[in-house]
Amino acid sequence: MIVVDGVSKTFPNGTVALNNTSAKIGEGEFIALLGPSGCGKSTLLRLLAGLEAPSGGQIIWPGGTAEPGDIGFVFQDATLMPWMSAAENVFLPLRLRGKSRSETRDSVTAALTQVGLADFADTKPAALSGGMKMRVSIARALVGSPKLLLMDEPFAALDEFTRFKLQADLHEVWHRTGTTIVFVTHSIYEAAYLATRVLVMSPRPGRVAANITSEVAEGPERRTAADYTAFVKQLSGVLRGVMPA
Repeated sequence: MIVVDGVSKTFPNGTVALNNTSAKIGEGEFIALLGPSGCGKSTLLRLLAGLEAPSGGQIIWPGGTAEPGDIGFVFQDATLMPWMSAAENVFLPLRLRGKSRSETRDSVTAALTQVGLADFADTKPAALSGGMKMRVSIARALVGSPKLLLMDEPFAALDEFTRFKLQADLHEVWHRTGTTIVFVTHSIYEAAYLATRVLVMSPRPGRVAANITSEVAEGPERRTAADYTAFVKQLSGVLRGVMPA
């Protein structure tokens, strides 16, 4: 689907965030970007989104460039408009693309239903829990049926119970929609649970140091299965190997 070809990123202050980073992202994959703080995970995500331009190398999309609506982005914070209801927040990207409420009402309802918030369409963010706000943010990213969903540590600030629930819900949404997902995380356990493939990044300047395909079987006991535990152990060993002594 997308090729990251020798991409580098140097910021105006001289910080080299990425250096000669390459990866391939296949259609329908769930890819986790895993690595230490400051290794360029979020920078790579912003490059994929077109929010930053690479200093070197290129990101190759089928057909040359991404079209409007091809990319959905979920940030660390839910970033909801506090004066808007959940439905109005989800409708926002469609409104910015010139769509009307009447022609997108079904799409907004479907997106909220996907994340379990159909009954909270008229509720404003102040009355929602942290987990519910993040669900609205995910629905907003999904409402336009993007080809690529980019997620920058969306569950990092949540309590563990809520985080586990949202991980399971996101995994189910991915199965149901087939959307290609690239998910930034610091958590080995989160990467092992969610991803079909994990790209382990080295300390700054970041590059893809390891590309590991998951062999964890699907199923309700996924988080406690022996192959999940083995995958966590494998990822832990790879991370130890890329960290400086």
